Amino acid sequence: MEKERLDPWGTTAVKDYTRLQTEFGIEPMGQLLSRFKHPSPHLSRGIDFGQRDLSRIIDAVDNNKPYAVMSGIKPTGDVHLGTKMTADDMVYFQSLSKKSMVYYAIADIEAYSDNGLTFAQTSKIALKNVADILALGLDPDRAVIYFQSEEVRVMRLATIFSRGVTNNMLKAVYGDRPIGLYIAALIQAGDILMPQFPEFGGPKPVLVPVGADQDPHIRLTRDLAAKYHSEFGFIPPSAIYHRLMLGLTGNVKMSKRSEDSLITLEDSIASASRKVLSAFTGGRDTVEEQRRLGGRPDICPIYDLYAFHFARNDEHVMTVRHECLEGIRLCGECKQEANGLVKGFLEEHRRRRDAMMEDAKELIAKSRDYLGGRGK
Repeated sequence: MEKERLDPWGTTAVKDYTRLQTEFGIEPMGQLLSRFKHPSPHLSRGIDFGQRDLSRIIDAVDNNKPYAVMSGIKPTGDVHLGTKMTADDMVYFQSLSKKSMVYYAIADIEAYSDNGLTFAQTSKIALKNVADILALGLDPDRAVIYFQSEEVRVMRLATIFSRGVTNNMLKAVYGDRPIGLYIAALIQAGDILMPQFPEFGGPKPVLVPVGADQDPHIRLTRDLAAKYHSEFGFIPPSAIYHRLMLGLTGNVKMSKRSEDSLITLEDSIASASRKVLSAFTGGRDTVEEQRRLGGRPDICPIYDLYAFHFARNDEHVMTVRHECLEGIRLCGECKQEANGLVKGFLEEHRRRRDAMMEDAKELIAKSRDYLGGRGK
């Protein structure tokens, strides 16, 4: 049987999450779910399906101890629904305790290495990305936002880590890649571990919310944290993994590399509606077959829109799934309902995001001062 392949720079969707857990050692959520007093929709709906050392974060919340939430977004374009999932988890885990701090890396070096964007281009894109995350609920008073290319501590860690790995080790984790992507991976390890530096309060639990395809970065960073524990006191980072949304074309994960597969937070209502109403579905070929056999929500991007983002509550998701499986719900009416939910969200988000643009500028400037005043 062919092994599940995790490619943090690709577009392939994960086919079997259970096999992924077995092959890569990702732990199921299991009994940890019961420890969340108010689980997020991602937790209650099984979107966040796996974890590594998540108990450290829950312990910190329960005991009012400091912890960090760390993630980054490549500034290669408008935030799309796949990226929004990571942002939603950042916001949720920040909200669980006043002792939490979010570290958000604007991954401009990875955008240069992987996508060929200049730093001038990514700087402009990043501002709107930050405003989007603020509009989604990030508390700016407990957030540090920085450009990878400006943060000397991250670069220093990447240089130190480069002595602890070999080309063969990186090939084993990522496959044969351009050297620039290997460097970007070491820089990401620096991003993840920097919140444990003395000037940020020293070693502490750090949670990294990521999609399942980003696990190679987590494994590399956990290995490096253990390798350099005696020098820096690093605690291996924790991680929580979310399922990957199907692209609207149905055969790839939602990704900026496939424009027809995604909905961005900047899409016009007309464009988003066109994408939803023309999307692939898990429906049958005829109405008669749909009524008799039922639909297939597990391969349906429209169902993912409900489950991952836009259902009113968990009961709404269960209703959509049940009606689909039983052949009660037809794809046309399902798309129309989803289209209305997407339209309502985009209109409200756009209003909030536009009001956050000045706040985004101030947060980036404040974070530059906090990190030592290194600006472009």
